[in-house]
Amino acid sequence: MSIMSLVVRIAGDTAPVARALTQVIRSLDPNQPVAEARLMEEVISASVLRQRFNMVLLAVFAGTALVLAAVGIYGVMSFFVTRRTHEMGIRMALGARRGDVLGLVLRQGMEVALIGIALGLSGAFAMTRALSTLLFSVKATDPITFSGVSLLLALVALAAIYFPARRATKVDPMIALHYE
Repeated sequence: MSIMSLVVRIAGDTAPVARALTQVIRSLDPNQPVAEARLMEEVISASVLRQRFNMVLLAVFAGTALVLAAVGIYGVMSFFVTRRTHEMGIRMALGARRGDVLGLVLRQGMEVALIGIALGLSGAFAMTRALSTLLFSVKATDPITFSGVSLLLALVALAAIYFPARRATKVDPMIALHYE
């Protein structure tokens, strides 16, 4: 049994044209079954359904990974700041301004975050061949994508580092000196 498809370009309402075409086909060959009339949009949508699902799933996993990265960075930086409260109290008692302490914590946190981003980019670059089948009209090593993701991760890391760093600047030097 062979399958035949008929593609017709029309403007306007498709239902009357589909009915008319079905009648013409049946008048030419009454034994010819006419299964269905579908819009090209529906055909294309059905053909890319699996790829669309894979991309949505990948986006959900990427979003989850981003949230986990932010929570992890925040947790590590909170621990880092708590462990160094005494040191920061001494720095402020010796004349360091709050901006100096904030800059120190931000700088040290961002150094680690940028190293992590660089290592992640290296791994992502190595994995592009596996993901290239999911991409359409985009090179697997698209510089805009890599730059955008790096910038997004750096901003998330900066936000996750900022809050513990700001907390470090609010430490009263006298309380911090008595902390340990």
